[in-house]
Amino acid sequence: MAETATPMVGDTPAPASTRRERTGWYFYDWAMSAFSTTVITVFLGPFLTTVTELAAGCELGADSCSGHVYPLGIKVAAGSYFPYLVSLSVFLTVFVLPVVGAIADRSAHKKRLLAAAAFTGAGATVGMLFVTGDRYLLGGVLFMVANIAFGAGVVVYNSFLPQLGGPDDRDGISSRGWALGYLGGGLLLALNLVAVSMLGEEGDHQRTLDLARWSIVSAGLWWAAFTLVPLRWLREHPTAAALRGGNPLTDGFRQLGRTLREIKAYPLTLFFLLAFLVYNDGIQTVIALASQYGTEELKLGQSTLIVTILLVQFLAFGGALLLGALAKRIGAWKTVLISLVLWTGVILGAFRLPAEAPVPFMVLGAAIGLVLGGSQALSRSLFSQLIPAGKEGEYYGFYEISDKGTSWLGPLAFGLVFQLTNSYRVGLVSLLIFFVVGFLLLLAVPIRRAIVAAGNTPPRVL
Repeated sequence: MAETATPMVGDTPAPASTRRERTGWYFYDWAMSAFSTTVITVFLGPFLTTVTELAAGCELGADSCSGHVYPLGIKVAAGSYFPYLVSLSVFLTVFVLPVVGAIADRSAHKKRLLAAAAFTGAGATVGMLFVTGDRYLLGGVLFMVANIAFGAGVVVYNSFLPQLGGPDDRDGISSRGWALGYLGGGLLLALNLVAVSMLGEEGDHQRTLDLARWSIVSAGLWWAAFTLVPLRWLREHPTAAALRGGNPLTDGFRQLGRTLREIKAYPLTLFFLLAFLVYNDGIQTVIALASQYGTEELKLGQSTLIVTILLVQFLAFGGALLLGALAKRIGAWKTVLISLVLWTGVILGAFRLPAEAPVPFMVLGAAIGLVLGGSQALSRSLFSQLIPAGKEGEYYGFYEISDKGTSWLGPLAFGLVFQLTNSYRVGLVSLLIFFVVGFLLLLAVPIRRAIVAAGNTPPRVL
């Protein structure tokens, strides 16, 4: 099997990765992308919003709902419940994910951590089978458990990346993983599209709700089943700290404390992280709320939304590889900057979309697909260059606070603007600030100097 250049872990070289191992790593993206695509991007927003509207006393299938629910005695507009849940789950991950990363760095058994996170998230997703009638609170709790576990799994998964390739290899490895993830997520979504088309009936809103529930459950089963591939093919790459032994849990907490005190020694890494948190929060908000925007504001049918997201998935597969190839020529940093300009155009285009017009919505989806995978994959590989050796899990814990469905400021802004204006279009405009500010922050990062300051060797092209 082909091997990559041997990366360093702490003071000792890590074993060179094999093609089988890298393929196993790619397959976790294939497994977990079912959750981010079928659940977060397509079905859960409209599904849980409908369940919440039923709890608020609205009629199933009503064109609009101005009702409210009162979780824990707090008055919440039914249309704002799901965005608020996203924000709450991410607020909790701020405390959970860095700890998970620190434990991963101190553990000689990272695959066990990956298994625990994946199967917990998959189990909570399958539990959506019991969210019937007006059980919006049960749906909210299960979603938060699944989303936090999803983020924890991604932290552990990402922490393998620096051990899989050298500085010049990681953009390609990351892009291939992301591309395969979009392919896997798109395949399950295609199967759900067939099921919805064959089993759904026009005007039968209860059947549509049931099909959405079973589609969500299918994503949990997919996630659990395909996680078995990386658990078998990945190898452990324990850091020097893990090899010294000790209790990973208590040592992880202590190490996290030291890292939080010492992190100011890497101000350029922090500056990049700040830029990423801002612009990726906008990206994740678009992903998480696109189906709700299409359903509630543009009055598009579920089949139109699924076809569009399916188009996004398969174009994102090619887009990730395309932008990965561009990064090889001009560098990952410049390529991500270009993608943020394109994202700004996407938001402006989405604001001007006419209601009840499927074709313009699909065209915009195609544009999203071309920039989505590459901007995320290259951000991940670029950040791997800025992490001090042996602290991959911890730093990816901070990184994951705004990655793959764990945005919080964007959904919060969107939800607040909707509650104040009752307009999803105005809420969408509020997301522009994330892309503009994120672009300016990233532009200000002296990326080569930041990589050297972290003690790493820069790739040939940035």
